[in-house]
Amino acid sequence: MEKQFEKLSENVMDIKSLIETFNTTLDNIEKRLSRLEKMDSIEHRVEVNQIDLSDIKDSLQRIESSQSNDIQHLNRRLDSHLVKIAKAEEDILILKTK
Repeated sequence: MEKQFEKLSENVMDIKSLIETFNTTLDNIEKRLSRLEKMDSIEHRVEVNQIDLSDIKDSLQRIESSQSNDIQHLNRRLDSHLVKIAKAEEDILILKTK
């Protein structure tokens, strides 16, 4: 009977040891999972920020292209005014020489 109690006691100790090992393993798994969740969150933020940055870049390119069109239009108008001024100066010089 005493041997059976010792055997039972050893079995209980083995079970306790297995439970502790299991708990330790579970803790490690939980830590790894929490790190993975953090990584997923970081990756998600990076993806969202990349989308935001690409949207901002597209908007800036559209603004620049519209501004460059406006600037081209202004340059054409200035060129035409400069031509008119040059013709007026020529006319003035011609009138002075007469």
